Amino acid sequence: MIVAVSVLFFTVLLAGWLVRFLPQNNQRWLKLLLAFSGAYLFALTILHILPDVLLSTQDPHRVGFYILAGFFLQLVLEVFSHGVEHGHIHAHPQGHHHHHQGIGAVPVLLLTSLVIHSFLEGSVMVQSRMAAQQAHEHLHSHAHTHVGDNFYHILAGIALHHIPAAIALMSVLVERLHSFKKAFGYLLLFALASPLGLLFSNYVALEKLLSGEAYTVLSGLVVGNFLHISTTILFETSPEHRFNRGKLLATIAGALIAIGAGML
Repeated sequence: MIVAVSVLFFTVLLAGWLVRFLPQNNQRWLKLLLAFSGAYLFALTILHILPDVLLSTQDPHRVGFYILAGFFLQLVLEVFSHGVEHGHIHAHPQGHHHHHQGIGAVPVLLLTSLVIHSFLEGSVMVQSRMAAQQAHEHLHSHAHTHVGDNFYHILAGIALHHIPAAIALMSVLVERLHSFKKAFGYLLLFALASPLGLLFSNYVALEKLLSGEAYTVLSGLVVGNFLHISTTILFETSPEHRFNRGKLLATIAGALIAIGAGML
């Protein structure tokens, strides 16, 4: 648990701190990282998280509604975050917002949407091991002896996903606040969200999540959330569908690592 909390927290802080040294006029490295993380997150969702949530309920058809809800919830959140959670860097996402918020103003809606998104990720991650194992025992399914062993795979996926998100958020905050120190302080809110979600679900709501439909609902929401983010990343890294060897290799590498991790 300490390892997971530390990875989630310090990954965001380190990625945000690196903004001070990374070239802002050349984002090719960020696009390659996005392609890799998008492919990893997509493969992780299809191969690990989705099977776990389907095995956690006796009515798998109902899961589809939760996945749709998560997909469109992410669509709503992105109205306020402007795609920062999948690496979009826009100092002023839309021209008319500049007049209302202005230089020096904290983008409250952006931060709030990212914190909600990150908290949900953390809350479902800790349960992926415990609740799926209980579902396995409940359904007496001997054909899926490894269900619920995906905790650290999901941890890696969320950490990878948070790197471009933290870079994009920090870039926006620095541009808006004209102060790296102030921006870093607000980045702490994003860094704390996933660890708090993880701790909340593990120590506060664990019994409720394991004893009812709550885990299935929460996991379905996150599956829809991840499907939206990962496919958006993959489509946006090649908006004109042009062949790009670097992005193609990064995408294949992300998918293969997710597949290979499931075989360990």
